[in-house]
Amino acid sequence: MLKFTSTFQTLTSNKLTIGEYNMSIKQRPSEEFISLLKRSGSSDKAIAIEAQREIAKALETPLREGVLFGDIVTNIYEAMPLEPGATPEFPLDLLAPGTEGEHIAYTNPGNGRIPERHVEGDYVMINTYGISSSIDYLLKYAREANWNVVGRAMQVLEASFVKKINDDGWHTLLAAAVDRNILVFDADAAAGQFTKRLVSLMKTVMRRNGGGNSVTAPGRLSDLYLSPEAIEDIRNWGVDQLDEVSRREIYVANDDGPSLTRIFGVNLHDVFEFGDGQEYQTYFTGDLGGSLASSDVELVIGLDQGANDSFVMPVKKQVEIYEDEGLHRHQRQGYYGWAEIGFGVLDNRRVLAGSF
Repeated sequence: MLKFTSTFQTLTSNKLTIGEYNMSIKQRPSEEFISLLKRSGSSDKAIAIEAQREIAKALETPLREGVLFGDIVTNIYEAMPLEPGATPEFPLDLLAPGTEGEHIAYTNPGNGRIPERHVEGDYVMINTYGISSSIDYLLKYAREANWNVVGRAMQVLEASFVKKINDDGWHTLLAAAVDRNILVFDADAAAGQFTKRLVSLMKTVMRRNGGGNSVTAPGRLSDLYLSPEAIEDIRNWGVDQLDEVSRREIYVANDDGPSLTRIFGVNLHDVFEFGDGQEYQTYFTGDLGGSLASSDVELVIGLDQGANDSFVMPVKKQVEIYEDEGLHRHQRQGYYGWAEIGFGVLDNRRVLAGSF
């Protein structure tokens, strides 16, 4: 449920004051917002556009929070707002001498293109690109203060931004995993069976191949991303495979809650787009040319998120929302918005692919 909590301006004795409103599909918003919503549907275009402009500006902050902090990739990437005129460059001179050849970065060029290597001399440049979306509905829904329809429209607007951000972030991670050319699998497991041994193997491979040493902090597998079906496998593990505390965590966990559980100190996260025939796995094997082990049917991605030095999301322009004035003549009301972001994996040794 999308919930807007923001400030907007209301007219009181010709003075502008600050109020707060909450809007959701199930909860009636404040009377101030109902009044604003009705004005936005006025047959008087000047009154309607002025009210729509207030709504658009009020929506920016909650949409920014929902878009940039409510999806599945911003728990992975570090959002880095850029000052005007700043260039999203990341120097490589902090690497230990002699290890530059091991350092491979991947960035997302945007506009539907496949992520690519992007190392230039002694720095990595991350391209930023625009994303945009819009939504509109019949003007009468605003005029009649049908706030549940308007609330649903705002959910759709938010979801379209979130989907684009999730896809671009994961495409960048998957490209980095393919290029690393390491695939971990449990040769003793049945096809499609997620096992504890696979987790253990991926921990060892990440540690051995993640750079560093006992002094300079070697790679460490901190998180695994896998399909809901793999999580179902874990639910079916017996007491000989999972201790009672972890089993209870699994049984009481909510699907929309935090990571389901930890195995060998690794956080497990289920991603809807992972799984046999699902979107991200198809992108991995089809668009990127990645492969799974013979007879294996599912992909799992491991990350070293503990290092906090590789997954970056430069934000050149945060989400901005505007009213669509041209829709009034068609008896519709709508909003559109855009942002400018980028994605980069500065060191693909922090990404590891596995299959089962």
